[in-house]
Amino acid sequence: MGLLVGVWILAACGAPHPTPLPASPPPTATATHPPPAVIPSPTPTLASRPPGDESVPVYTCRVVNIYPHDRTAFTEGLVFQDGVLYESTGLNGQSTLRRVELETGRVLQRYDLPAQFFGEGMALYGHRIIQLTWQSHVGFVYDRDSFELQRTFTYPTEGWGLTHDGQRLIMSDGTAILHFLNPETFEEVGQIEVQDNGRPVLWLNELEYIAGEIYANVWQTDLIARIDPHSGRVTGWIDLTGLLGPEDYAQPVDVLNGIAYDAERDRLFVTGKWWPKLFEIELVRREG
Repeated sequence: MGLLVGVWILAACGAPHPTPLPASPPPTATATHPPPAVIPSPTPTLASRPPGDESVPVYTCRVVNIYPHDRTAFTEGLVFQDGVLYESTGLNGQSTLRRVELETGRVLQRYDLPAQFFGEGMALYGHRIIQLTWQSHVGFVYDRDSFELQRTFTYPTEGWGLTHDGQRLIMSDGTAILHFLNPETFEEVGQIEVQDNGRPVLWLNELEYIAGEIYANVWQTDLIARIDPHSGRVTGWIDLTGLLGPEDYAQPVDVLNGIAYDAERDRLFVTGKWWPKLFEIELVRREG
C-alpha cells in the first residue's frame, strides 16, 4: 500500500536546503506488519474528507534540524529523555533496544533481543524501559540504566506502539483500538476506538504522548494522527509527505515510523524504518 492519493494535496515539509523530489520515488521495502486480519471499514484518509471540510486541522511541517540515523534500524519505538534517544527496532534476528546520541546517531548502548522476537514499541516509565513484541504476546521490562532484563509480561493482542500518560501505559495493536494498561500489573484498565469524523482509523502504530494528546503513526502512510485520549477523536492530522529527499532512496527505506518529544525544549522528532535521517520539525497548520 502506498502513499495516500486524493483531492487533498499538501505541500511537502519545508527543509533547510530543499531538494526537488523525484516524480516516483523507488518503492519501499516490504518487511513490516501485514494488515490486521479483520478490517471493519476502510481507513479514513485526508482524501475522503468532503471539499471545504476543515473541522479537523491538517498540519505540514518546517524542518528545524536533520540528524544522522542508523540505516539498519527498523524503527518501531522512539523516546527522547535526558538528552538522548531510546529506540526499539524490529525484525526477527535484528531486534534491539538502544540508547542513541541524538547529534551523531551513534549507538551508546544496545541490547539484542532473542531471534524469535520481533521488537516493537517501547516506553520509559520511571526507571524502567517497557518494550513490546509483535506477535509473540510478550513484553519486556528493563532497567533503564543497565538495560538488564527485569521481567516479562503477556498481553492478548499484537503489540505495535507504546507510550504513557504518566499514569497508564497506552498500547496500539494495529487496529483502531488503543489499550490502556496498568504500568505495574500490565492489566488492561480501559480502551478507546480512534475515529475521524465517525470512521475508525486503522493501523495505528508508534505512539507518543505529547501535551495531553496521543500522536500516532498510521502505518503505510506519511500521516500522524493527533488523538484526544478521552474520546478517541482525531483532533488533527500531520502530513509529512516529502520529508526524505531523492538521495535517501539510494538504499531501501521503509515507512515513516518513530515519534519522540523533548518536553524540556519543546522539540518534536520523527524518523522511519531504515531511514538515514532523523528530523526535528515544527508543525505548520495548513490554511485554506
